[in-house]
Amino acid sequence: MYPALTVASAIQARADNAFLYLGRADSVEGRLAQRAQISFQAIGTGQVRGMAPWVVARSVWRMYRSVGDVRAIIRRFEPDAIFVTGGYVSAPVIWAGAAEKIPSVIYLPDLEPGWAIRATARWATRVAVSSREVSRHFAPGKAVVTGYPVRDAFFTTDQKRARTKFQLDPDTRTIAIFGGSTGAHHINQAVVANLTGLARLAQVIHLTGRNEETWVADQAARLPDDLRARVRVFGYLDDDLPDALASADLVVARAGAATLGEFPALGLPAILVPYPYSGKHQERNARFLVERGAAIKVDDAALQRELIPAIQELFEAPEKLTMMRDAMRTLANPDAATNIAKLLMELAIRNLQFAGVQA
Repeated sequence: MYPALTVASAIQARADNAFLYLGRADSVEGRLAQRAQISFQAIGTGQVRGMAPWVVARSVWRMYRSVGDVRAIIRRFEPDAIFVTGGYVSAPVIWAGAAEKIPSVIYLPDLEPGWAIRATARWATRVAVSSREVSRHFAPGKAVVTGYPVRDAFFTTDQKRARTKFQLDPDTRTIAIFGGSTGAHHINQAVVANLTGLARLAQVIHLTGRNEETWVADQAARLPDDLRARVRVFGYLDDDLPDALASADLVVARAGAATLGEFPALGLPAILVPYPYSGKHQERNARFLVERGAAIKVDDAALQRELIPAIQELFEAPEKLTMMRDAMRTLANPDAATNIAKLLMELAIRNLQFAGVQA
C-alpha cells in the first residue's frame, strides 16, 4: 500500500493528476488512501497461496468475477495508466486493464515473483523491480529496474530526534523489533520470553501488531521499574514508523518486501527472521541482505534461544555493526518513486497520443 501511495505522491509532484485506488474492503489501504485524499473503491479478491483447495477455488472464482466489475470501473474513471503493487488484489485489475487496452505497470517488491505476479505479468506493459537480479524472471524488455519506493520520511528522519520523540535516552543503545504491519506472533513470543535480558541490553521499541499489543504490554508492565522504563510497546505505527526504526541501532524483523527498501533508506542493520510459511520469498529477501553484509539471519524455530546471543554478538563487535550499517545504506535508492512515476507518465502520454491518432 505504501509503495502505491508514495508513487502517487511522486506523480502529483510532477503534474496534477486524478487517482483511484482499488483495494480490499475494510483494509488499511482504504484508510490510508482516504487520508491521502485519494478516492478508494473496494473490489473482490482472495488468497491462493497456502490455502485449502476449496478456499483456492472460491478465491479464483471471486477474482474472475471481479474482472467485469473492474472493467466497469475503468470505463467510468478512464485512466491513462494503471499501477499495481502485486498481491492477489492486483490480478483482476491487470486482467481488466489489458482487456480495456490501458497500459499498466506492476511493481514487484520481492526478489522473486509470487503467484499473483506470475499470473499477471504477461498482461502488464512493464514490471518495475527493485534490483537487476529480478529481471531474469521476465521476458527481455519487460522488467525495468527502479528501486524500492519508500516514503520521504525514511530519508529525512534522524536518530537523535527520533529517540527524543519516543522519550528514549539519546545516548543509549536501542533495538527495534518489528514483525510487519500485522505483527508476528512467534517473534512476540520470543521477545516476551527474553524481555528482561533485552531490556538490560538496550532500550526496546517493540511493534507487536494490533492484535497482540495488549498481552505484550501486560508482560512489559511486569518488569522492574528501571527495566520497564526502557521498553516501548506499540501495536501499530503509521506516520511514526520511520522514527521508530530510525531510533534503533539494530532491528529484529521479518524479511518482508519492505525490508529491502525501508532498512536501506535508514542504513539500519538487521537481524532477519524470515517467516517460514510464505512461499520462501522472505528467505530470498533475507539471503539478499545477508550476502551483501547488511544483515544476519536467525531461523524462526531458533529465535527464542538465539535472540539474545545474536544481539550481544553484534553489540560486542561495533566495527561489524558499522560495516552492516554502511552495507545496508549502499542498497538505498532515494529516486525509486520518481523512477516509477516517470515510467507511468511515459506510458500514459504514449497512450494519450495513441488515442488521439485513433480518434
